[in-house]
Amino acid sequence: MNKPNTTPQNKPEPSFFQRIPLAFGAFFSILSDAGFAARIRDLPMGAAQPQTAVHEMPKAVVPRPLRETPTDAALQLLGLLQRDARLIDFAEENLSSYSDADIGAAARLVHEGCRKVLREHFTIEPVRPEEEGSRITLNEGFDASAIRLTGNVVGQPPFSGSISHRGWRATEVRLPKLTDSHDATVCAQAEVEL
Repeated sequence: MNKPNTTPQNKPEPSFFQRIPLAFGAFFSILSDAGFAARIRDLPMGAAQPQTAVHEMPKAVVPRPLRETPTDAALQLLGLLQRDARLIDFAEENLSSYSDADIGAAARLVHEGCRKVLREHFTIEPVRPEEEGSRITLNEGFDASAIRLTGNVVGQPPFSGSISHRGWRATEVRLPKLTDSHDATVCAQAEVEL
């Protein structure tokens, strides 16, 4: 029997579905809170870690305290994706009885709706201006929060490689304001036909 992965505090790691609201909440907290964004930027993730000599002990990493992130913006976005793209309906549908052509037609509608939501509520630009496949050199001090190194990552910058994905950055967010009485957990109202 497989044991679930645990964190250093012996708490089970969150499941994929538990991580979705965390990801959305972190995304919108980064956009709305410059201090939180700076703390995330400074986390040692994605960057190549310096090699330690055999006789050196690595320095202990002191975990930074985490705070609860507001989930209303993530839930609001999920509601917009359901309203315009029927994303939740599509994801929750059992597709095993449908043909590939039927799934493709439904995916086209979901794609169009998702694109509408993105363009209406966000300004999104590539992180890197170069075309995918372009060769670039990353010098010391490159923004590790915006660039993830993949492949054989060893040594120290400068790193030379090719862009496999340009990345995306949200430069503006235009979500509608919510009233105090709005229940953001209701992503789509139940419909009752009379």
